[in-house]
Amino acid sequence: MRRRSPGFLLALPAWAWLTIFFIAPVAMVVWFSFGYKPSIFATQATDRLSFDRYAEVLDPTFFATFQNTLWVGIVGTALCFVIGLPVAYWMAVKAPPSKRGLLVALVMVPFWTNFLVRTIGWQVILSPDGWLSSALQAVGFEPLAILNTRGAVLLGVVYNYLPLMILPLFVAFDRVNGPLREASKDLGAGKWTTFFRITLPLARPGIIAGVLLVYIPLMGDYITATVLGGAKGNMVGQLVASQFQTAQNWALGSAMAVVLIFVILLSAAIGVGIVWLVTLPFRARNRLVIGADATAGPGQSAAPAASAPVRKEEVVA
Repeated sequence: MRRRSPGFLLALPAWAWLTIFFIAPVAMVVWFSFGYKPSIFATQATDRLSFDRYAEVLDPTFFATFQNTLWVGIVGTALCFVIGLPVAYWMAVKAPPSKRGLLVALVMVPFWTNFLVRTIGWQVILSPDGWLSSALQAVGFEPLAILNTRGAVLLGVVYNYLPLMILPLFVAFDRVNGPLREASKDLGAGKWTTFFRITLPLARPGIIAGVLLVYIPLMGDYITATVLGGAKGNMVGQLVASQFQTAQNWALGSAMAVVLIFVILLSAAIGVGIVWLVTLPFRARNRLVIGADATAGPGQSAAPAASAPVRKEEVVA
């Protein structure tokens, strides 16, 4: 009889890929962050370890950039969710099934174009000398002054990352069975009640996936900030890239990258905690207690009502 190989062997290629291309590079970045730049011609040295680079990162100038990055990340993710939610719901529920494949393809169209090219396209559109500004001036408006501002960066990241929000939400809404919504309506629930009590809770995994897929890469984006933001739209990704490519100070760039990772993890954890606290009353109100008295209030467990002994045949029935 041939012995079966252990199940964990099937996961070894994935673990090897994760270790080589994620864990090892991140560990090197953390290690470099404790070093320093020894000379103008050298990038880093780790013969003398310290936290001095982290002290430089917390300088007021750099700290303001972290604040701006966090603002753009949170607001940009929120806008992607607000815009993507109704679009994904319409695609998955309201649109004809024969058209859904075409709609998904249209959502994916921006990904068929290079990220940098798409961002430069917005630079042309938002330019004070561009066609949009000329059209606005023709009808009596002032020239566009949004380029090289934080608003232009916000517009660019929402455009670039919106498909990453729509696709997981579409899959989540598409998996919510139609009979569940029909049963909710048959029991007297309206459209909004069905959406908030049935559809949205069941689509929670897609919502979480969409938020993470947008928020994490958005926080590290530096192309959009470089092309559309200028000096007023700086983000941490620009600082990290400049330290590695221009200043050749790998130690300081690594410290910035580590702090950015920490900010992303901390803000994501705080967001999860806030959502958990906000939804706690609703989850407690909707909790079903088996055997509770029907007269008890929502979320309350009552003592079992006294009843006569149950015969064996009644239990079987």
